[in-house]
Amino acid sequence: MQRLVNRIAIVTGAAGGLGRATAQRLAMEGARLCLVDRAPAGEVLELVRAAGGSAIEATADVTVADSVRAMVERTLAEFGRIDVLVNIAGVSSHGASDDVDEAEWNRVLSCNLTSVFLCCKAVLPSMRAQGYGRIVNVSSILGKNGGNPRPWIDPAEQKRAGNLAYGASKAGVNAVTYFLAKENAHHGITVNTVAPGPIATHMTRNFPQTLKDLIPVGRMVADEIDA
Repeated sequence: MQRLVNRIAIVTGAAGGLGRATAQRLAMEGARLCLVDRAPAGEVLELVRAAGGSAIEATADVTVADSVRAMVERTLAEFGRIDVLVNIAGVSSHGASDDVDEAEWNRVLSCNLTSVFLCCKAVLPSMRAQGYGRIVNVSSILGKNGGNPRPWIDPAEQKRAGNLAYGASKAGVNAVTYFLAKENAHHGITVNTVAPGPIATHMTRNFPQTLKDLIPVGRMVADEIDA
């Protein structure tokens, strides 16, 4: 039985591996979608429609407030409501902490954390008005564990495997989730975080072998969502 019939969902980062899989799964559950990405998401749009779903594509920069507001307004104009927001859009960053400059720090925090804040802020008024909402923010295990726990195994590889800006951004996502969940629970809105380990997508294609070796099952998570 489909669980999201007549629900309207926004998926950011929809053109990426996890975004594509999430959009397909939501469509299979009956949701109608707004697929958001800076890159064209036409391929994902076709996959959603092939799965029997209904969707629109919205090209938007989720780090810019005006762009986010326009995307949300378009979704409301098209569907009349927003029930679900899945914040997936983000970027990776690798390198020793000493090598992270201000520009890289700002880039990662903007894409991974500010985007979540802006998208949540934009959809919450309509969710509160209707007394229902489901927000899922994609974080990372690196937002909790501080990165590679075995830095002594290969100093050269460890330097490449540093994730200071990325880990900080995802820890911030966790904090945003905690606060928004408590503030909005009485409105019928839930806010949760999913914090996966490495997923086999384009973002992790060039991960150092040191990081891959830390995964107990010896492989990354597949970029698909099963029933």
